Amino acid sequence: MSVSTLASHRWEFDAIGTAWRVDSAAPLTGDDRAAVSSVVDGFDREWSRFRPDSLVRQIAAGGSVAAPPDAAAMLGLYDALDRATGGSVNPLVGDALARRGYDAAYSLLDRGAEPAPGDWRELVQAADGSLTLRGPAIIDVGAIGKGRLVDLVLGVLRSRVEGWLVVDASGDLAVDGVAQRIALEHPYDARRAIGVWTLAAGALCASATNRRAWGDGLHHVLDARTGHPVREYAATWAVAADAMTADAVATALFFEGGPRFAAARGAAWVRMRTDGPVEWSPHCEAELFV
Repeated sequence: MSVSTLASHRWEFDAIGTAWRVDSAAPLTGDDRAAVSSVVDGFDREWSRFRPDSLVRQIAAGGSVAAPPDAAAMLGLYDALDRATGGSVNPLVGDALARRGYDAAYSLLDRGAEPAPGDWRELVQAADGSLTLRGPAIIDVGAIGKGRLVDLVLGVLRSRVEGWLVVDASGDLAVDGVAQRIALEHPYDARRAIGVWTLAAGALCASATNRRAWGDGLHHVLDARTGHPVREYAATWAVAADAMTADAVATALFFEGGPRFAAARGAAWVRMRTDGPVEWSPHCEAELFV
């Protein structure tokens, strides 16, 4: 997904395993960049299943830690995703991803499918200031986490920097105060786009099965009920008021119930099936080349 910007000040960096770019009307100071780095590192130390020192790894065998401030909101959104998709989206899918090769060591060795725990609400809870896991499991917030971090980065910059801002985390981006023409990358040919979406405020998040893919048809979007990769849809795009919501919608769109989940949150969307056809929501403002 490519973005067009006005003449701007640009800062590029790597974080949480992907490339980030911040475009701004005003230059970022060293303190501005340090503030962003602190927010990113803090989120990573809380939610990364790849870092041995993260909170979710500390309780992977079961236990309790002080809850991150957004734990209840994130688990609440997972609850809504789970209900909308019939259990296909689950915050305890980490072990299922690791078994398929998407583990902390990036082994890419497939050890077979394993469903995520269906009773995850009984196993993981955020209450009374604690994040508790009642039994061994790996929390994975990949369905909404990058969008949440985009919102956090935009928030810290908005409090420090005057003028328009664009925060782009390789497919999940937030725009504030400037119109952007965003190309919707074809999932089977990165040189092509299936359309363009113009956005002046809010967030656009994308997900595709050609990203973080390996082996024979393996990729990062698993159906938590089975532990198998999804096959019906190849790519999704969602626009919402904030990036965490857009990220959640982009994930939900790989499953039945995704369009209803999007409508309930006022999100517009586009999705492409693996056999080629493109679908879109009512009132979608994307310019589609179909």
